[in-house]
Amino acid sequence: MDYRQERVTTLHDLTDPVPDAPVTESAVVVPIAGESLADVTPEYVFGPLETVDPGEVVVPLRTPAGVAEGFREWVADYDLDVTTLWCDAPAIETLLESRGIGGNRGKGRDVWLGVGVAAARADYVAVHDADARTYSSAVVPRLLAPLAMEHDFVKGYYARVEDGRLYGRLVRLFVAPLLRALGDRHDADIVRYLSAFRYPLAGEFAFTAEAARKLRAQRAWGLEIGMLGETFDVVGPDRSAQADLGVHRHDHKPVSGRGGLSGMADQVGQALFRALEEGGVDPDYGTLPDAYRDAATRLVSQYAADAAFNGLEYDTESEREQVDAYVSGVQPPGPDSRLPAWDDTDLSPAAVLDAGRLGNSLPNGSRSD
Repeated sequence: MDYRQERVTTLHDLTDPVPDAPVTESAVVVPIAGESLADVTPEYVFGPLETVDPGEVVVPLRTPAGVAEGFREWVADYDLDVTTLWCDAPAIETLLESRGIGGNRGKGRDVWLGVGVAAARADYVAVHDADARTYSSAVVPRLLAPLAMEHDFVKGYYARVEDGRLYGRLVRLFVAPLLRALGDRHDADIVRYLSAFRYPLAGEFAFTAEAARKLRAQRAWGLEIGMLGETFDVVGPDRSAQADLGVHRHDHKPVSGRGGLSGMADQVGQALFRALEEGGVDPDYGTLPDAYRDAATRLVSQYAADAAFNGLEYDTESEREQVDAYVSGVQPPGPDSRLPAWDDTDLSPAAVLDAGRLGNSLPNGSRSD
């Protein structure tokens, strides 16, 4: 049984715990995106979330207007206080442009908008994705409990095993070997901090509202690793924690093509290297790609052994091809388009909520805003 601690406090699933947590003092942000009503109505998340009954649920929703209206009607059947924030509302972009922060849309922007609203209404904020088929009512309490234990930031981690195979490919084959290669070259606190998190790309995390308002955000897929760069600076290792959320299963992305993992690797790499440079690391971008390949090759051998030990399928050649696809992410960060910390902008969360409101009339009996 694993008891190992990391540079950050590591809270293990030793007894299938549902710990005491400040649930009623918290807002849960659940970003959802999709083109159809089926895409944006995850019953397997909202059913268990209803039993948790947090103080509020904020849903940053990126979808066509008609689908957004359908979501609002659907979610009204749950006994939850739900605030739906339509992130595709034209008034949202107009509002952001008026503050000089208009620009690219993506998951990071959606979460940033939702966190701003949540942190203005609750003492604690938890964020989790809506695509986990293994979601349980323990997720939110496990994320929030460490905040009542003198921590200001908590990251979830989990095992990615499904259909007899290892998943979590972008973590296993890009972030993990890259951090291993960097750790061999740089004795830096930021490298040790990032390396301490067992699943750095997890979309499940929580923070105090005070900390949440101090963090900048990437606009798209670099959100999670960029957030760790921010928490290193704002919160620090001693007030950071990670919590075991068990086994995680959700839909899988292709390696290439629109929305594929190779494109995500480029965005994750941009956020990672920006965090490293701001943490005082000066990577040698000329030689680092080869060091990354070497570290990844070693890890592929280790994953193969672990898969065989557990009777899992493992395609070594496919894993090596993915390493080749991800190497393009090992490059200097480009222009900084991060969204500012909420404390550093005069943007009002109430104005964001008003701009993203789907209308003033609601279905009878709805507790949604």
